[in-house]
Amino acid sequence: MDQQQMPSETEWQVMEIVWANNDTMTSQEIIKEMEQGDKSLSPKTVRVLINRLCQKQILDYSVDERDSRIYHYFATKTKEECLKAKSRHFADSYFAGNQARALATLITGAHLTDSQMKELRKLLDI
Repeated sequence: MDQQQMPSETEWQVMEIVWANNDTMTSQEIIKEMEQGDKSLSPKTVRVLINRLCQKQILDYSVDERDSRIYHYFATKTKEECLKAKSRHFADSYFAGNQARALATLITGAHLTDSQMKELRKLLDI
């Protein structure tokens, strides 16, 4: 997934809702969820974001069998796939692709609990 296909920060908000729902959603359902949260985006803006996510092939849709005006949106990429792509882009952009250096910088700047350190050690042992 290249930079142009990754979700922007506002597109990520839409995807968080779709990923959390774990099922198809109409644009109205997505808009309603956005309104319930702390996101102050107009319904028209949310529809634009949904269209962009479809163009980036992060979302896709099926047409309702009973009403062809209703689209049911679903994620084509998992949150984990998108996070990995963002992480790679971050390492490439700021650390010349040196993922170890990127990770070291993140770890040294973080305030990790003992439990989090233990979890990180397990991941590094793999």
